[in-house]
Amino acid sequence: MRIGIFCVTLICWNSLFAVIGGFKFHRTQHTERISGSAGDVLDDDPVGRLKVFVYELPSKYNKKFLQKDPRCLTHMFAAEIYMHRFLLTSPVRTLNPEEADWFYTPVYTTCELTPNGLPLPFKSPRMMRSAIKLISSNWPYWNRTEGADHFFIVPHDFAACFHYLEEKAIERGILPLLMRATLVQTFGQRNHVCLKDGSIIIPPYAPPQKMQAHLIPPTTPRSIFVYFRGLFYDVGNDPEGGYYARGARASVWENFKDNPLFDISTEHPTTYYEDMQRAIFCLCPLGWAPWSPRLVEAVVFGCIPVIIADDIVLPFGDAIPWEEIGVFVAETDVPELDTILTSIPIDEILRKQRLLANPSMKQAMLFPQPAQPRDAFHQILNGLARKLPHDVSVFLRPGEKKTLNWTAGPTADLKPW
Repeated sequence: MRIGIFCVTLICWNSLFAVIGGFKFHRTQHTERISGSAGDVLDDDPVGRLKVFVYELPSKYNKKFLQKDPRCLTHMFAAEIYMHRFLLTSPVRTLNPEEADWFYTPVYTTCELTPNGLPLPFKSPRMMRSAIKLISSNWPYWNRTEGADHFFIVPHDFAACFHYLEEKAIERGILPLLMRATLVQTFGQRNHVCLKDGSIIIPPYAPPQKMQAHLIPPTTPRSIFVYFRGLFYDVGNDPEGGYYARGARASVWENFKDNPLFDISTEHPTTYYEDMQRAIFCLCPLGWAPWSPRLVEAVVFGCIPVIIADDIVLPFGDAIPWEEIGVFVAETDVPELDTILTSIPIDEILRKQRLLANPSMKQAMLFPQPAQPRDAFHQILNGLARKLPHDVSVFLRPGEKKTLNWTAGPTADLKPW
């Protein structure tokens, strides 16, 4: 098996460049199209299949946040900003709400930041409630379905539960006013209170231009077997250990810090993107939440993602064959990571790399400026289009009792925003 690893790590890809939407991806000469319905879904064009009405809200709900703190444009929660910008100029936008299939409310709930750049979620429920109250008072469309034909971008750690700690997020639950709406969110975990049926799981934002600037020559060999940079312990928030990442990251460090096959560290070097392009496997473990931008980076740079997050629901699962391009390792099996990865046949590794080299796969994980066919914006629209037509049951009949409770939720959420 050591010989097999040596052969794979010394492969110098005979590469060519594919230019997609200003982002130049290097890929192996032999790529492999995704087979079956997934490949068809990935290449779908949503234009002509749906119309979206964008509510015009006062700038305090969105643009004023950017004026105050432009860091929102570059953090991993920025999908809510770029989706708003995309929809304003998209051919799916309609200015006539009577012909709309979907209604979008542009609220930047992750754009109030701490000094170190992390979003403060505590005001987000009040902001969202305020926006819903505004659209329900000024337009008739929310009230006719109680939001069932509306969608919201909620890229918080635990989406519309609006808290960065899982225990608190579970305690809060999804904001009650959003229970009938479609949520477009980065968080996905099966059988979790913060993921409701019908949600669309999307990738976090990773800056395409920044990644473009760090591309290395396509003939560079993948000489790193396993790569990871990030925290293994969060001493500040979890001083006793075991709660952060459910102990999975700590287990990676304790078992493999001295293993020569594992290039792992807490340091985040300036060569981080270059190193991922030199690696065969990139670890994508859960942290406080199960998702992170590492998944996007791994796919874009052709590094096989090793997903360590039990019950995770991954982005655009009907379009991207995660089981075929990635490796899933149970959190309890982390001590066996070296055995698991060195036991994967070389042919299987090469096939995963060919699939990852598919330009459409990479494009689906990105929010480029300007938007390009098959990118993450279009995958979101595809997900919304596949939910059409709305069932007649979502429209309230005259006199029918409404189901949403405007006074439900923590007392603090009911305060004016």
